[in-house]
Amino acid sequence: MSITKKLHNLRLRKNRIRARISGTATRPRMSISVSNLHVSAQIIDDTLQRTLVSATSVGQKSAGENLSAKAEWVGAEIAKKAKAKKIKLIVLDRNGRRYHGRVKALAESARAGGLEF
Repeated sequence: MSITKKLHNLRLRKNRIRARISGTATRPRMSISVSNLHVSAQIIDDTLQRTLVSATSVGQKSAGENLSAKAEWVGAEIAKKAKAKKIKLIVLDRNGRRYHGRVKALAESARAGGLEF
């Protein structure tokens, strides 16, 4: 399977998920992005088209040595920032990725930090 076919299938899954979920003021969307080196998460209000809270492992020395540790750190960090902005309920946007590995580590860390989804 070629790389372009994999990216095409990822885009199709992402669009299918985004057609069903949307962030509101009462329940914003947490979008997760995982690259080969870093993990990022944003909490977005789609009605206002604004990013409310964001966290990333880019430039963080203490984030961890592997991507799962970085994902756990990002989950805890975004939960802490969301709690400061009084955000508790969110909708999880996996961006076409499976709910396992790094995505699961970030989500469970965010849940442990007080976010509900």
